[in-house]
Amino acid sequence: MALRLILSCIGIIVASWALPVHAATGSVHKAAARAQAKLPLGQLLMVGFAGADLDKHHPILEDIKQRHLGGVVLFNYGPDRNHPAGNIRSPQQLRRLTAQLQQAAGNTPLLIAIDQEGGRINRLKQAYGFPPTVSYASLGRRNDLALTRRQAQNTARTLQQAGINLNLSPVVDLNVNPANPIIGRLQRSFSAEPGTVISHAREVIRAHHQQGVLCCLKHFPGHGSSTADSHKGFVDVTNTWSPRELLPFATLIDEGLADAVLTAHVFNSELDPRYPATLSERTVHGVLRKQLGFQGVVISDDLTMGAIADQYRLEDAVEKALNAGVDILLLADNSPDTTSRMIAIMQKLIDSGRVTRKRIVQALKRIDDLKSHLRSNIQRQP
Repeated sequence: MALRLILSCIGIIVASWALPVHAATGSVHKAAARAQAKLPLGQLLMVGFAGADLDKHHPILEDIKQRHLGGVVLFNYGPDRNHPAGNIRSPQQLRRLTAQLQQAAGNTPLLIAIDQEGGRINRLKQAYGFPPTVSYASLGRRNDLALTRRQAQNTARTLQQAGINLNLSPVVDLNVNPANPIIGRLQRSFSAEPGTVISHAREVIRAHHQQGVLCCLKHFPGHGSSTADSHKGFVDVTNTWSPRELLPFATLIDEGLADAVLTAHVFNSELDPRYPATLSERTVHGVLRKQLGFQGVVISDDLTMGAIADQYRLEDAVEKALNAGVDILLLADNSPDTTSRMIAIMQKLIDSGRVTRKRIVQALKRIDDLKSHLRSNIQRQP
């Protein structure tokens, strides 16, 4: 059933999921109370799962149907990159998979996400029958916007045909440190110059929107200067990060081109002396929301990455991320019980008052607004 947001008689927005309000009862208070008890917490999750061909009892389908799971992220490999449980085998298989996932979601679109940047970070391999891709670094060096536009159009068309509606791309990190193990060394950044990054990212986003595919800027507030990989452990950019790294985010937000923003798990004591960006209210709410004016969906990077999982209990990380202003929690560990476990954690946090119902409803509203673009098949740029 479609996600609907209703206004209670006391002016508080509450989420109504599969709970019809009967005018004959005349009890808006009762309807609001019942709706509050059934917040669709699964909408705040984006998870990975194992398998390229699903039977009707697959856990991910049950999560979508029964637990209102809001999003999935697809990979061409399992959790250890050598695991045979990836989601992608061929264009035909992938289209069947995404259609099956969307059918399970009913009237509320499922976010089906992928990291399809090009070059090294490319889930849709030529070996599986997909078109070749070019890295962002290569495009930035060429600095030919027409070429970037054509490449982005090819990528966006491929995603649209595959039934993928959210590309966790473009990378708008500045290539501050070319030896950076997770950005520079993997050729993921267009350039060290903000203007070059902005102009090429703009072309990528516009090409995706023409195909009705959403984009996500990453990795806020900037991962390009790091000397370590946040997949593997704690990353401190205090002495390498500069405010210039915010410029691509700020500009693309101002231009209305930021559908969503994905946070980095980097620590920067200049922004927050205690927490990495994903868990930092100062960074997400203070910088991204208040200073840059972004009011859309914020997605965490994978909470199972070492920079978070090695430092925080999952419950504490969820609490801090939600209170920081993150709307969608990403977990790509492929565990079949991730959704149910995360819903239980969020419900516990709400019941104990550590996360307010108002914060959850705010996130649900942002997610519903984002999905409204999918319902109307966005066509933002000519």
